[in-house]
Amino acid sequence: MKISKILTPERVSSHADAASKKRALELLSTSLAENQENISSSDIFNSLLARERLSSTGLGRGVALPHGRVKDIDQTLCAFLQLREGIDFDSNDHQPVDLLCALIVPEHSTDEHLQILATLAEMFRNEEFCKQLRKASSDEELYQKLVHWRPTGSSSTGKK
Repeated sequence: MKISKILTPERVSSHADAASKKRALELLSTSLAENQENISSSDIFNSLLARERLSSTGLGRGVALPHGRVKDIDQTLCAFLQLREGIDFDSNDHQPVDLLCALIVPEHSTDEHLQILATLAEMFRNEEFCKQLRKASSDEELYQKLVHWRPTGSSSTGKK
């Protein structure tokens, strides 16, 4: 999976301000709903919030992967936030989260959803990569770092 297929430059925000988990999810929902005719930001927010109620999507080390399924979409969408300051996200390591990558998938997706989440989890487990994201100073720089990331041991085709 190439992240450039699901993430657009318009859905990447650097130095965003969110004082709470709820506000961060609202920002991500608004970003994901932009230019989408079939879904509203409230539909996305409710899906992300419902998933968070099951258990936190905070991975630890300042990263969260909020995700959910949404009716009436036919493609997977991704949005990314780099927060100015970390927020409590109920992560297992109790560390504040400042990097959030949200994913919404069509309601019927299963395997695709899990494969993309696994790829994103691998991406954000890389501490050096996360350091680079935290140092990025613009939306464009963040977007370029995200879309050019390759799994360890991958060839130039992006496959393992």
